[in-house]
Amino acid sequence: MIRVFLIHKKFMRLRFYLLILSSFFLVSLFSACSKKNFSGRAEYNFKSKDGRPHYEDLHYWAAHPWKWDPSDSVPRPLRNSHIKDSTVDVFFIYPTTLTDRNDMRWNAAIDDSLLNAKTDYSTILLQASAFNEQTRIFAPRYRQAHYRAFTTHDSAKASAALDLAYEDVKASFEYYLKNLNHGRPVIIAAHSQGTIHAGRLLKDFFEGKLLMNKLICAYLIGMPVAENYFSSIPYCKDSLGTGCFVSWRSFKKGYAGDPYILQEKYKSVVVNPLSWTRGTEYVPASKNKGAVLLKFNKIGKGVSAQVHDNILWTAKPKFFGNIFLTKKNYHIADINLFYVNIREDVKRRIGLFWKG
Repeated sequence: MIRVFLIHKKFMRLRFYLLILSSFFLVSLFSACSKKNFSGRAEYNFKSKDGRPHYEDLHYWAAHPWKWDPSDSVPRPLRNSHIKDSTVDVFFIYPTTLTDRNDMRWNAAIDDSLLNAKTDYSTILLQASAFNEQTRIFAPRYRQAHYRAFTTHDSAKASAALDLAYEDVKASFEYYLKNLNHGRPVIIAAHSQGTIHAGRLLKDFFEGKLLMNKLICAYLIGMPVAENYFSSIPYCKDSLGTGCFVSWRSFKKGYAGDPYILQEKYKSVVVNPLSWTRGTEYVPASKNKGAVLLKFNKIGKGVSAQVHDNILWTAKPKFFGNIFLTKKNYHIADINLFYVNIREDVKRRIGLFWKG
């Protein structure tokens, strides 16, 4: 009887773990590394004298080529083919990691050691690293808006929080252009909240300006980009374009979308990361070169993809325990589901840019 109870107890623990995966399976992915407390390391023990970021100091960069950081990581199966280069820069703007419902701040503190460590060992490791093929990666720390900015009915406070966050992103890019770019071509990459700031950045610094000639591609992932958002920056029509942008939001195939999507009154740009077109044809999983999900050093099975209205349909992600995955919104896995295809796309578009 005791043995049966222990077996049942172990099963219930496993079931509980898998149910957690079903709620936010990639939250588990993000926490797999970030749950380790890295905040005591020297790189996180700094204090801003005025509460603002100071981008001349490497502490205020989550990713920077002058130091090792998690964005430099390459999944073990891809290391033999990895090519290091420093002729192209990626400016990566990370998504919201300030998500604790009990945290009443509207914006993160720039020197929050716990949050900075969480950011580095979640999105910087698992998302920014997808763009490190033949590039240098810069990812500024910024006073990101709390997750509630996207759920609150207080639009004034939400806007103020996002404006403060963008103030930092803009300042970091200005510092980067003046002191670090030195004429290199640029890739803008972002996810979720980061994509909101990336859109504003492209309008402020690229659209209708000389810097547009240096833009290889903008990966505006996880948030809708309306067809008319930019006046002169085009979407990428295929895998051969440069000076353009791609965007998608991932949901389970057959799902029409969350209520807020069904209420959208505009047409957004959705590019399929398996075909790199806006075509609505189904692209099978065989075209997906691999995902990075629960284990960074394992390339998992890829999923299919198909453009459907304002969203991207994908098959159910494949990983241990996915039988319990009931969520239909795969937002948090937008990059990871297509990790290897993104790496190859970055490499290809860099080559095409240099060919002119």
